[in-house]
Amino acid sequence: MTAAVTQADIVRWFGTLQTCCRAVDYATARGIFAEDVVAFGTRADIVSGLDNLQANQWSGVWPKIRDFTFDLSQLRWGWSGDGGWGVVTWTSTGFRPDGTPFHRPGRATVLFVRREGRLLAIHTHFSQTPVPA
Repeated sequence: MTAAVTQADIVRWFGTLQTCCRAVDYATARGIFAEDVVAFGTRADIVSGLDNLQANQWSGVWPKIRDFTFDLSQLRWGWSGDGGWGVVTWTSTGFRPDGTPFHRPGRATVLFVRREGRLLAIHTHFSQTPVPA
């Protein structure tokens, strides 16, 4: 029988990703994602596979932002059977071409599985918060 997933497990996963994004630490981040991950992002329409996620999303964003932070007080999550989900907002600082900073808020949805005792993301969708019309 697989051990139950708790809110602390989900919070720890998001904390790890936050630390990786801030440090531009792809190696550690890869350890919390499934090799067969499918994702959408602020840069990538859809990517399949961990190598493609790193190349087409992470590498185009992480080195160009600062202060990436999940607002874990907004975390909503659930788990049933072999999988679960987490939804949370985030903020970061982006930079315009002239180097001036701007506030860059967004939201994330993550689908999880537990494989070989590890909590892994099998799907992520990161997007910036829409600007009201």
